[in-house]
Amino acid sequence: MTGITAVTISALSAAASLVAPLASAALAAPPPPPGASEAAQHLAGLTVEAEGSLTGYSREKFPHWITQSGTCNTREVVLKRDGENVQTDASCAAVSGTWKSPYDGATWTQASDIDIDHMVPLAEAWRSGASAWTTSRRQAFANDLTSSQLWAVTDNVNQAKGDKDPAKWSPPLSSFRCMYARSWIDVKYRYDLAIDSAEKTALNGMLGSC
Repeated sequence: MTGITAVTISALSAAASLVAPLASAALAAPPPPPGASEAAQHLAGLTVEAEGSLTGYSREKFPHWITQSGTCNTREVVLKRDGENVQTDASCAAVSGTWKSPYDGATWTQASDIDIDHMVPLAEAWRSGASAWTTSRRQAFANDLTSSQLWAVTDNVNQAKGDKDPAKWSPPLSSFRCMYARSWIDVKYRYDLAIDSAEKTALNGMLGSC
């Protein structure tokens, strides 16, 4: 009986050690957007209009990477949230860890190789209605940890994306395009931002891959 108990405890302990990393990995992403069906409904409800001007835009009008708690700013919070085994120093900077970029599937072990991407870029938001927002609302948008707006991704992939919308850019990893469309729509819907007709067509196409 003692032998069986020891084996059982050993097996449970081994199982727990496997479950813990899986649970951590499941949490290592932004809050999930609605599913494809609800996303399609939200997409249908968005205002469709020609993209606005960038006149007056600057990134400084979207104060970002604000302090979230203690010495940790938004970037550092996302790096810890989206990475595995992330270790930080006294100033909350990530000094080690592993990050898998959902846009291209690449894995990185240096935080310097990771950008925190705004799913809906700041310039795109400006052209879609954020030019009329208060600075406070733009700050909330640029640091939003409650939606699928912020993602830890490969830096040069993020730079290739720039401020392009889904009609002009989509993730190299095709299996992520469904999540990309759902996330993009979720952010635009939450913030009542407009879309243009080419953007809507592209998003409908991506939802078709879900």
